[in-house]
Amino acid sequence: MNLRDKVVIVTGGASGIGLALCERFVQEGARVVLSDLKADAASEQARRIGATAIAANVAREEDVRRLVEEATRQFGRVDVFVSNAGIAVGHSEQSSDKEWDLIWHVNTMSHVYAARAVLPQMLERQEGYLLNVASAAGLLTELHSAPYAVTKHAAVAFAEWLAVTYGDKGIRVSCLCPEFVQTPMIQNEGDDWEFIKANAIPVSTVVDKVMTALAEERFLILTHDSTLPAFQARAMNHEKWLSRMRGYRARMFGEEA
Repeated sequence: MNLRDKVVIVTGGASGIGLALCERFVQEGARVVLSDLKADAASEQARRIGATAIAANVAREEDVRRLVEEATRQFGRVDVFVSNAGIAVGHSEQSSDKEWDLIWHVNTMSHVYAARAVLPQMLERQEGYLLNVASAAGLLTELHSAPYAVTKHAAVAFAEWLAVTYGDKGIRVSCLCPEFVQTPMIQNEGDDWEFIKANAIPVSTVVDKVMTALAEERFLILTHDSTLPAFQARAMNHEKWLSRMRGYRARMFGEEA
């Protein structure tokens, strides 16, 4: 896909991967709508890079619908929707219902809301692109957080379903599954994330990989060479992979085997 003159919405666009994508899309000549829960941050960053700011809470379907409607009103259409906003809350099955509900709506249902809002116009034109940002945790797991692992698995599954269902109808779908990236989500974590922080890659590297994948219209976008072999090992021998993950967890958290 050539992004010149394309109308692109990016959620979670005021920081991290979302902001880096917005900056590159503007450089590529796209008309970018930078959306974020934080209206002031969205406005500030959009003004800085030459994008249009529209605040939205992606956990609310009415906000996502309004975002698409406003972008369409201003620019006539939406060519690309980057469903990037995500959060990390909760730790285990004991996490509160409030935490489970929040992360479910932000990390999973936001992709559903985006598809509901933007697919009708894309299908009418028989052209459009959905870039859904999940996580390598959606292909593997997340040792720190059950809610994060579950919602990212669901995000990957929904992106796959979209690609299967609409791939022959002019809709292209990509799913970004990054491992460790230098974003506020990781940088704000505690001491048990030191290994992850030390191995995190800059967002510019992620953006380069995304741009290559979009040019190829490739579904799965990975950021680390370790992800695919781990995913393949999981599929080939699930029992062995689970045993290995238990060992990693024990070492990470100082637990006895």
